[in-house]
Amino acid sequence: MIVRDEENCIKRCLDSVKHLVDEIVIVDTGSVDRTIEICHSYNAQVYSYPWNDNFAEARNFGLDKVSGEWILWLDADEEVIWDDKDILSDHSLFEDYDALSVPLINFYGDQVDFDQVAQIAQPRIFRNQKGFRFENKIHEWLNLSTAYAQNRVGFMDLKIYHYGYINNRIHDKQKYQRNVNLLLKELEENENNPWVHYYLATEYYRGRDLNAAFEQVNLSIVQFLNQGIVPPPSMLYSLKYSILIETGSWDGAWPSIQSAVKMFPDYVDLKFYMGVILYYKKMITEALKAFEECIELGENNLNYLSLRGLGSFKSWYYKGLCLEALNRQDDAVGAYLQSVKLSNNYIPASEALNKLLAAARP
Repeated sequence: MIVRDEENCIKRCLDSVKHLVDEIVIVDTGSVDRTIEICHSYNAQVYSYPWNDNFAEARNFGLDKVSGEWILWLDADEEVIWDDKDILSDHSLFEDYDALSVPLINFYGDQVDFDQVAQIAQPRIFRNQKGFRFENKIHEWLNLSTAYAQNRVGFMDLKIYHYGYINNRIHDKQKYQRNVNLLLKELEENENNPWVHYYLATEYYRGRDLNAAFEQVNLSIVQFLNQGIVPPPSMLYSLKYSILIETGSWDGAWPSIQSAVKMFPDYVDLKFYMGVILYYKKMITEALKAFEECIELGENNLNYLSLRGLGSFKSWYYKGLCLEALNRQDDAVGAYLQSVKLSNNYIPASEALNKLLAAARP
């Protein structure tokens, strides 16, 4: 890990791995709180590193200190969940692969809520001394291009909970302004890096500057296409249509959303966004079909960055709205009930259900 002033969360992280790993290597970039003291209490090796606005370089400095054959990389605001205590006993995984992806569960919103998560499989475990290194000043990622080319990246169901995008955490760490400044600095050095434009778009989106986010995500798409990467990564289209929906740009989103869905037909988020767009364009029958397809797809495809609910309770809710619009009130009640059953915290469904039931009373 690389850390700085993480005394409020690092104990949770270290507790989650203390019986899983053989050594803990910490790169500290200038903590002035109890972070280093806490790390030492777990017998961690702590190395000081002068912060130079480059997450990848700090991460690679830590890699050079690791002695184990396999490396698990984490952030201090994460927690490893391993319900299966025998998860490491599948030796074939470690024989057949050089890296392993695991489910990364990102919480967002005001508090920890399992109905408000974005999830994706991300490579977090990799073989040491194979030349794998981190890249990018911010939103650093592990360059596993050779491992992917050789089909040497497997999957392990070792979940990682990430709490860094819960609202109070973002405010405490002043993440937004820091991240934007670092990304703008990276753009000055390489304005044709499509990933930098994408990450800048995500920061603007979280900061609610939707116009700037839309501009940056479109720049990212164009640059991927110019570099011959067709189609561009799916998450770009998810962000693009999220912005168009939040700004009510139904005519701007239709019919182009159809092309995105055709590129990624098993990406439930895009299918859901198409359903929402159709619903607000009063194309109710087509919207109903889209939400039924979302329910059929489900939301367990970790190949995509997906929001919880779009393949379950939110699609049932929108299915209910469509059925109401078609004057099928009894069927709508059933759809809302299913939504509430899947998530009793999803207020729009319970409100819609109560309203229909009240209207049906004599």
